[in-house]
Amino acid sequence: MLFNSRGVALILAAVVAIVTTAFLTLVPDVSSQALLVTGLLSFAATYLLVFIVFEFLVIREIGEIYKLLNKIRKKDFSFIDGEKETTVSNPLKEINREIYNYAVNRNKEIEDLKKLEAFRREFLADISHELKTPVFAAQGFVHTLLDGAVEDKKVRGKFLKRAAKSLDKLDYLIQDLLTLSQLETGESKMHLEHFDIVALANEVIDQMENKAEKKGLILKLDQPYDEPISVYADSDRIYRVITNLVSNSIKYTDEGLIDLGFTLSGQNVKIQIKDTGVGIPPDQLNRIFERFFRVEKSRSKEKGGTGLGLAIVKHILEAHNTNISVTSSVNEGSVFSFKLPLSNQEIDQEQEVELFEEEI
Repeated sequence: MLFNSRGVALILAAVVAIVTTAFLTLVPDVSSQALLVTGLLSFAATYLLVFIVFEFLVIREIGEIYKLLNKIRKKDFSFIDGEKETTVSNPLKEINREIYNYAVNRNKEIEDLKKLEAFRREFLADISHELKTPVFAAQGFVHTLLDGAVEDKKVRGKFLKRAAKSLDKLDYLIQDLLTLSQLETGESKMHLEHFDIVALANEVIDQMENKAEKKGLILKLDQPYDEPISVYADSDRIYRVITNLVSNSIKYTDEGLIDLGFTLSGQNVKIQIKDTGVGIPPDQLNRIFERFFRVEKSRSKEKGGTGLGLAIVKHILEAHNTNISVTSSVNEGSVFSFKLPLSNQEIDQEQEVELFEEEI
């Protein structure tokens, strides 16, 4: 190819040698031997200079850019192995770096789309299964009644109760899906107010105590709290958060206890729900807040629930600008915790105590 680095160097070297020799001919008494030597030297020097500049600073970089673009066109991102240099003086290298960064971002978008597609397929499969289970159950009971069992009062009552129970499960699932959708889209606004988190926890314990006793579990506060702990949050939403966490602990705890505790820290209070249940494997801790994810699908189906409780908990707390955290050991239990801001009054009291202690 004529217009590669070698061809360009030959053409420019020849031009420079001719021009240089032509200028020397204007000088009087210059021998032909001197003209020849000057022409050869200027040709060689120009050739080497132009060849090196084009080969190592232009052609090679253009070749790298072309290879990069060719791989991107073929959707081959195997060349991505780390961060490219951030500051370069060569403009061609700067172009190469920009293309590389574009490829990195493009590859990340593709990976994210693949994950979203996989999540969508999994979600559709899960929601289809969760919906068809109560629908098919209710449908079976109703059709059995229509086929003649309705004449038997004993069978009719039993089947109608089972059908109603299946439809109730379907209603719970739909309500949880609507709640989750509203939380994710921001349609559900938080109604912040000042309330006593200890009193709210006691309400949850009173509601869930019977369910825990049926399994032989002890549900209580970790210690007596004589003074109220006032927080600033949406009381109804936080009530649901604690209820969901306690209910989840009861489901997966076969013996032992479940306790709720509070720890003051600066301008926040840490709420934790601790159980002595089956625990969660370490490789699944980061997935338990996904919709419909169950650690042990077979056991979870037997224990009921919509599979959306922890996902709802996560989104409610994120709407409060806080996060849910969990530590767990298999066959030893789990601890779920989150923080809420203390009310101004509670903060002022705490600061007064600190000032009093400093004065002493």
